[in-house]
Amino acid sequence: MAELATIARPYAEALFKTAGADMVGAAAWLDELAAIASNVQLQQYAGNPGVTSKQTFDVVCGVVKTKLPVAAENFLRAVIDNGRLGALPEIASQFRALKNAKSGSSDAVVYSAFSLDAAALTDLATTLEKRFGKKLNLKVELLPELIGGVRVVVGDEVLDTSVKARLEQMKAALIS
Repeated sequence: MAELATIARPYAEALFKTAGADMVGAAAWLDELAAIASNVQLQQYAGNPGVTSKQTFDVVCGVVKTKLPVAAENFLRAVIDNGRLGALPEIASQFRALKNAKSGSSDAVVYSAFSLDAAALTDLATTLEKRFGKKLNLKVELLPELIGGVRVVVGDEVLDTSVKARLEQMKAALIS
């Protein structure tokens, strides 16, 4: 949605400039706020004309697992006061893109049928970083329907070595 990206860009850029050395900390609390803001019931609550900005702020802060730093509270107040709570997930996405561009890394999602232990994840990270030629920030998500193996998504590139993908390739070969 181009309009949402346009709305989110100034917030992400302003946060990026003010985060300075605490880029990792800012990304952590911003991701948590984005996850909370993506809740449909919260968006409906915030969109209710009878609900004040302070009430919405209090609800969001009540859901946050850890105490927010002052900068995070101020940022959240600005977003809520301007009616942009629904844009928080896109703000977080654009902030991560700016952070990754500065550090020369990329986000990668590893879909696996089974949970990966630390040693396997380290080996996988090393292999994937050689394959993609850059530092990767791995996030693992379980997807049991893969049967085995992994599917890795880095930006718009997908590397699928799952058993499910291999079975589908075999099926297509047998049918044709």
